[in-house]
Amino acid sequence: MKELNIKDMDDIQDLFKSFVAAALEGGLEAELDEELGYSKYDYRNKETNNSRNGYSKKTMKTSFGDMDIDIPRDRNGDFEPKLIQKHQTTLSGDIEEKIISMYAKGMTENDIAAHIEEIYGLDVSDSTISRVTDKILPIAKEWQSRPLEEVYAVVFMDAIHYHVRYEGRIVKKAVYIAIGINLDGRKDVLGMWVGENESAKFWLSVLNGLKNRGVNDILIACIDGLSGFTNAIEAVFPQTEIQQCIIHQIRNTTKYVSYKDIKALMADLKRVYAAIDEDTALQELDRFDEIWGGKYPKIADNWRDKWVHLSTYFKYPQAVRTLIYTTNTIEGFNRQLRKVTKNKGVFPTDDSLFKMLYLAMMDITKKWTGRRRDWGEIHSQLEIFFADRIECVRLFL
Repeated sequence: MKELNIKDMDDIQDLFKSFVAAALEGGLEAELDEELGYSKYDYRNKETNNSRNGYSKKTMKTSFGDMDIDIPRDRNGDFEPKLIQKHQTTLSGDIEEKIISMYAKGMTENDIAAHIEEIYGLDVSDSTISRVTDKILPIAKEWQSRPLEEVYAVVFMDAIHYHVRYEGRIVKKAVYIAIGINLDGRKDVLGMWVGENESAKFWLSVLNGLKNRGVNDILIACIDGLSGFTNAIEAVFPQTEIQQCIIHQIRNTTKYVSYKDIKALMADLKRVYAAIDEDTALQELDRFDEIWGGKYPKIADNWRDKWVHLSTYFKYPQAVRTLIYTTNTIEGFNRQLRKVTKNKGVFPTDDSLFKMLYLAMMDITKKWTGRRRDWGEIHSQLEIFFADRIECVRLFL
């Protein structure tokens, strides 16, 4: 850089442009070699009447400014380069990559078009942006059907809702999401499915889909309180332990509590779900009912009705409890999706919704590179609680 007298970022950008230009020109020369059947100056292997005929200049628009390229020509005019085609004036792959990246960040098509015009001086229509991002769909659908691992330690399942145009109307659609943690403690989005409003029947199809993709066992499933959800899980994975989200339960059973009572009521309810063990929790639930049952009789009844799946986490030590007693893992992911999609009031089609969520998911999960910090402790506990099922996996492998 000293020899080239590099002083500032503009000089670095010019240097980078020259490197890219040289690489492109080298690629074009190689294409012409292939077309003619002999390399430059290698006349002994020439078996054609066609030959090189100098160069033509072309200015390409790129994200780092205009770039001049020497395009080699042939005498017969038959050469049609693929790297930079005859009427191409931009590095389309570069622009398409930027469009897809901006779309993944949640920018609207109008904002993307304005941004492209500002950087490249190009007028890009909404339909062009849509065509570019549509190239993601086959990749996204391949991802959706990829093989999965045989066993997952924990799978979190939840739905997020969006408005989509359907047959001239705007309807509310549910996006069903499953996030798994494998036996190595690594987190992965297993799939995202666009369907009608959340239902146990659709969840059943999702679970069957996971099984068809290779999942034979889920040790623990963490879910919300949707009616019939537990039956759907038991139908596909009968050995799976089910933990209903405590936070969902709290929200659902306290939403009609007067704001004057909420602080004291929540303090008493916390004594239930934060109890040291299940027996203590049931005693605290009876105590809660004695205090609040007269004013809010349905709260304790609702907890008792759902207790079999609300209390699963009590059998585990604290590290496992913290992991499974709430669906915060998937709710945090959903919050990030909402940030990306907040500028989209209505999606024109299911596919447009799916491709944006897929791109956003790919962007979000780039940071999911390691395992949970406390996974060693969690795994050692799971090995005891599920020894026979984990051992079956090891024997199979």
